[in-house]
Amino acid sequence: MVSKEYLIDLLKKNEVFLEGDFTLSSGKKSNYYINMKKAITEPEILSTISKLITEKIAEEDVDKVAGPALGAVPIATAVSLESKLPLLMIRKEKKGYGTSKLIEGELNEGDNVIVVEDVSTTGGSLLKAINAIQDNGGNVKRAFVVVDRQEGAIEEFEKTGIKLEPLITVDEFFA
Repeated sequence: MVSKEYLIDLLKKNEVFLEGDFTLSSGKKSNYYINMKKAITEPEILSTISKLITEKIAEEDVDKVAGPALGAVPIATAVSLESKLPLLMIRKEKKGYGTSKLIEGELNEGDNVIVVEDVSTTGGSLLKAINAIQDNGGNVKRAFVVVDRQEGAIEEFEKTGIKLEPLITVDEFFA
């Protein structure tokens, strides 16, 4: 049985939280950075994350698991393998060659989808991925983030009617 506490312990042992001066993807400045790219290259962390999310959706009617590129794709892949749900990968923008798809994987009209992300600050990039799924006929049931920085993402999601569910928050990490 995996737990939130075990995940926190793994993240601490792998020195995922860095202190210093950082600019986040949202453009905000921060005195700490959560290096989830490093974390998701560690099999035990990735496995723990996938088990925690799969436990939370076990009783749900979910057809697909999606993750926006780049950081969430390994997480979504691990959840896909753990839950046996097909995977969707959401590009930041359509590519100008090949199939030119924004969504890789088969999204059918009416599919119930969960979306995963590595870190949330404002929730902007995850909301863009959710909009892409909804614009293409999918129903986003739930959204999960490994670490929520507690800087407005949960409140932003409440406005959309979709609950953003962090596995851990920054406060819990530093508790």
